[in-house]
Amino acid sequence: MSSTTADPVLPPPTLQEVADGVFAYLQPDGTWWVNNTGLLVGRRGAVSIDSCATEKRTRAYLDTISRVTAQPVRTLVNTHHHGDHTHGNWLFAVATVVGHEGTRSGVLNAGIPGEQPFWTPFDIGEVVLEPPFLTYTEGVTLWVDDLRCEVTHVGTPAHTTNDSIVWLPEQRTLFAGDLLFAGGTPFLVMGSLSGAIEVLEQVVGPLGAQTIVPGHGPVAGPELVEDVLGYLRWLDGVARDAHAAGVSPLEAARSTDLGRYAEWSDAERIVGNLHRAYVELDGGARGAKMDVGAALTDMVAYNGGHPLTCIA
Repeated sequence: MSSTTADPVLPPPTLQEVADGVFAYLQPDGTWWVNNTGLLVGRRGAVSIDSCATEKRTRAYLDTISRVTAQPVRTLVNTHHHGDHTHGNWLFAVATVVGHEGTRSGVLNAGIPGEQPFWTPFDIGEVVLEPPFLTYTEGVTLWVDDLRCEVTHVGTPAHTTNDSIVWLPEQRTLFAGDLLFAGGTPFLVMGSLSGAIEVLEQVVGPLGAQTIVPGHGPVAGPELVEDVLGYLRWLDGVARDAHAAGVSPLEAARSTDLGRYAEWSDAERIVGNLHRAYVELDGGARGAKMDVGAALTDMVAYNGGHPLTCIA
């Protein structure tokens, strides 16, 4: 089953100012391929944190930026390699695209997107691969006028193998990428369950962020970290019990009561998350290669055999 069963009538994207000159571009409803971005506006130029999944959505984002500032986006930071955060990079014509070295390789390895067989059809539009061409291994400090932005690789696979956060220490504001979903089920198929728990406990939590812009969903406060950690710890227990019992990820998911997490969108991600957890329980390293297609196929089966709902 899925908590996202039909295309809802949604409000348009909004630009929410979360600190002086710092904006969150929020795209409802935050489900598959419908992400958030960030915008930092300076006197001589702007910074974007991520782009969007489709050409149409990225062009709409650029139009919104033009209403806020006449200055160009000079820097584009990618929080990780997934297409909903990178497909629109090429439309930022004069921007330096910055990201972790693994984000660059991830974009290149993914290639130009073709059909999306696991989701309901959506129009990606034109995509020209534009991976980060200024890369780092640990992090980099970015300045927007006097605004300090600390871009940091989180140190271990979590949502993916190449996640970075953008932290504004003076504003206590965090752009978390897909390490955090607000109202949506986390997705760990290309990362690590144990790593995601570690990153939230040891990297994200200690920052003490007061304002959090998640990769998907509404702007939140510090409580979001514990909300997501609660799910991940619960999932870890489910995975360990099911793995010890010799139950497949799909069978385990079907027999598990989601409890309060049933209210979160894209509940079918539990199946993929269990696939990832089993890799580690079998002795695999964090972020080790696995059969992503098999995990997605099981997620469709959990969804009643229907493609996963996408409104991108």
